[in-house]
Amino acid sequence: MRNMPNFGTRNMSQPLGIKVCCCRVFTCINFGFVFSRGGLLKLMQLGVATLIEGLLIEFGVPYANNIGQALTSFLATSGHCFTTTGILLLCYCFSDKSYSLIRQSLFETLFNALACFMYFSSASYMGFACIVWLHPQFLIRPGFWAYPAMTAAYYMGFFAGFLHAIDAFLAFKHFRGGR
Repeated sequence: MRNMPNFGTRNMSQPLGIKVCCCRVFTCINFGFVFSRGGLLKLMQLGVATLIEGLLIEFGVPYANNIGQALTSFLATSGHCFTTTGILLLCYCFSDKSYSLIRQSLFETLFNALACFMYFSSASYMGFACIVWLHPQFLIRPGFWAYPAMTAAYYMGFFAGFLHAIDAFLAFKHFRGGR
């Protein structure tokens, strides 16, 4: 049976970067982490947060007076989680030592648990705002795209909360010493 490379960890025998013809490029990036379970989870969190931000800005901001504080809280949640997850992903991609040190600390467990809670609460609030204020307009105004877009955004918010819950569990497991 063929041995698969151990993604997420890099030892001295594994070459760095990507081989292009006769040389290696991007040797400073830990591609092993990017394709590991934790790296893919971080990329999914960033992707979902990007989609949420795009929907909220494109379709929610024009109706901010109708949606109210639900829009503000959801924008703040997705923006802050995107920024922190992006910084963690960059640190982990450029430094193996950062991954082992930060993941062993309580920071990532607490961040992901808080992100999970914030996504669930702000998505619930956005769902309430959609049903109460946007759905009646959707029924009477043809071409009113704010309701379906905000509905998709708060569903993705629940999914993002679920992703952060998984990451909090994995970080806690790593914090406690289990891999």
